[in-house]
Amino acid sequence: MSWKKFLTSFTFFKHLALALIIIIVFVVLVMQWLGYATNHGEEIPVPNLGKMSVEKAEEKLNDIDLEIHLLDTVDFRADFPPYSIVEQDPLPGVTVKDGRKVYVKVNSGGYSQVTVPDLIQKTYRQSLSTLRALGLDEGNIKYVPYMAKDVVLEMKQNGKPLKAGDKVLKASKIDLVLGDGKTGYVEETTTDSIPVKEQTTNSNAE
Repeated sequence: MSWKKFLTSFTFFKHLALALIIIIVFVVLVMQWLGYATNHGEEIPVPNLGKMSVEKAEEKLNDIDLEIHLLDTVDFRADFPPYSIVEQDPLPGVTVKDGRKVYVKVNSGGYSQVTVPDLIQKTYRQSLSTLRALGLDEGNIKYVPYMAKDVVLEMKQNGKPLKAGDKVLKASKIDLVLGDGKTGYVEETTTDSIPVKEQTTNSNAE
């Protein structure tokens, strides 16, 4: 039989139909296997791990076939308990496959220490920017007589003088003594010192 007659014969079309059926069945079986292997349609919503300890979060994730992976410790945040989870990826509510890792960041145990910068003779605006960049807060502001207005003359914390290089906890409030721009700055005299005016009066009396 010639090729031309074979290609137009019933036998050829029968074998072609059989081959197509085999291919379709094979594709369907492969798709079903892939769906099973990838857990198609079986997605797990990620729980909210915020403010949980790592141990508690690990137990919660293990119960739903997810894993936890600790990335880093972040600067202390007062609105979260110490050593609790403050960030997670994927976010709560996102659906994932089982076995997926949930990446978390944990709160520090407390505020770290920072070095007090030298703010003396700097303007109030410059000082405020420097404090905020270091994670420090503005405390009480006091004005005293001094020729330059809004220039820092002293730094204090809880009434105690501070100097550049001292260590304080992050988020501490730093009190500033500023010039009022009206007159010269006069340091407070102690009770043991004798005012100049009183000395002059006594000498004239003699």
